Amino acid sequence: MSLNDFRKRLFHYRSYTPIPFLLAMVIFAGPTDRSMLGGGVLAVLGESIRFWGVAYAGSLTRATGSVGAPEVIVSGPFAFVRNPLYVGNIVMYVGIGIMSNALFPWLVTVAAAWFAFQYVMIVTLEEEFLEKEFGAGYLEFKSNVPRFLPRVRPYRHPAQEHQRPRWKEAFRSETRTLQALGLVALVLVILWSRGREW
Repeated sequence: MSLNDFRKRLFHYRSYTPIPFLLAMVIFAGPTDRSMLGGGVLAVLGESIRFWGVAYAGSLTRATGSVGAPEVIVSGPFAFVRNPLYVGNIVMYVGIGIMSNALFPWLVTVAAAWFAFQYVMIVTLEEEFLEKEFGAGYLEFKSNVPRFLPRVRPYRHPAQEHQRPRWKEAFRSETRTLQALGLVALVLVILWSRGREW
């Protein structure tokens, strides 16, 4: 399998690769008061970043067939970091891992390393498409906005005048993610409550 085919497969199956890690986090869970609080804050922060990004990028973020984009999104969280959805995912998964306190810190470390690797592979594929599709416009954005570590001040661009968040569409698009996050959190809350001495 070529590197290009490998990246395309990672892109296609990116919604399913978290499942083994989430199952392990539930099976080996040993949540404590501290892990639930700290991890819960991170999980909510990660989903909030992701939701903010989806509101600007639209339902295209759910595409699994091939990489595509109608334009270069430079507004909202994209003014700070080029890949806010992937950044949000990693923060959210780390948060869930901390909440579960499963095989800590090894499981959450392996999960974070895997998703960092996966997203680097996917992002290089997406960047090749965007450079080919949008040329100098994307290269300007790429040179001003970091891939994963956010800027302190937002990038300014004329396209931000018409790129507005679509919150209702974002909520519809994120329904599955919110349901999955809620289900995992509920299971962890149940396990945590059973392990407490009231």
